[in-house]
Amino acid sequence: MAKMFRTFFRRMLRKHIGVVVFVLISLVAAFMLFGYATRKSVLVTVSNGATVSDVANTLKKYDLVDSASSFKLAVRAQGGRIQVGQYEIPRGTSAWRIAKMLVNGDVATTKIVIPEGLTIKQIKILLEKDSALSGDVDCAPGGQAAVCSIRDGDIFPDTYTVARGTMRLAVLDLARRKMESVKSKMVNRSIPKPLRDWNDVVTLASIVQKETPHAHEMPIVASVYINRLRANMRLQADPTVVYVLTDGLGDMQGEPLLTGHLKINSPYNTYRNKGLPPGPIANVGTAALRAVLKPADTNYLFFVADGQGGHRFSNSYEEHLKNHADWREIKKVKK
Repeated sequence: MAKMFRTFFRRMLRKHIGVVVFVLISLVAAFMLFGYATRKSVLVTVSNGATVSDVANTLKKYDLVDSASSFKLAVRAQGGRIQVGQYEIPRGTSAWRIAKMLVNGDVATTKIVIPEGLTIKQIKILLEKDSALSGDVDCAPGGQAAVCSIRDGDIFPDTYTVARGTMRLAVLDLARRKMESVKSKMVNRSIPKPLRDWNDVVTLASIVQKETPHAHEMPIVASVYINRLRANMRLQADPTVVYVLTDGLGDMQGEPLLTGHLKINSPYNTYRNKGLPPGPIANVGTAALRAVLKPADTNYLFFVADGQGGHRFSNSYEEHLKNHADWREIKKVKK
């Protein structure tokens, strides 16, 4: 009886040996793909021209997979192709999940925050300091015209989520295209006289943006400048002088703006010239644009800081002088 059982067992084993081997291999492969997990978080870069084998060997080198073969098997099972980019591999990720990330192009991302009121020069400095980006901020000869000709007022300040390693010029172009989108939604709105076109709107909005960070105050500040333009008065906006003095940087970097500075000869100096400067002096957000397109209904012609982060507004020069004297006293106390 025992002999018959052994004979039967041998026959069954020979008959199904292929199935047994396949099951064992599958169990081993499953362990290699799902059982092993990364012991640390690592940023992995897949460059142009890198093969699956190249990447597999790199992952093995950094102990991110148990074997290069297991990773290649996982890639093959999910399509066989991997995408270029930087990938943030979290601790505890299996070889199967890593392969899925690279096949699907789930690249690591970074957030770029461009605050309202910065100039192009300031934005370029901000992008240069961001190590998650790549490339230059200035165009090479023969570069894309739309990006290479960017000026103040062409960029929309916002938070942009991009892939790590994105070119800095590509971020500038992304923000430029966002401004084009904002313009297309606003450009057909009624423009208050004496403003003539979109350039005038953005130019005045840039002055308003630099004068106050408070959205609720922007329509009042806009009304002051609109009223001065209608009265053929000079705008006398300090930010336009700062723009000239700093060669477009827009930041005095702690240095005071002095009375003598107001005499500088430039078409951007609104203390010397009537009307708007030739173009924007900063990049503006939606609140400043809306403030110019729909300014508050006031008779104000003057404003000065109130010492609390806001401004005092007045209709007459006499009242403005009083407010200005109060501001000087506040500054003395603060010193």
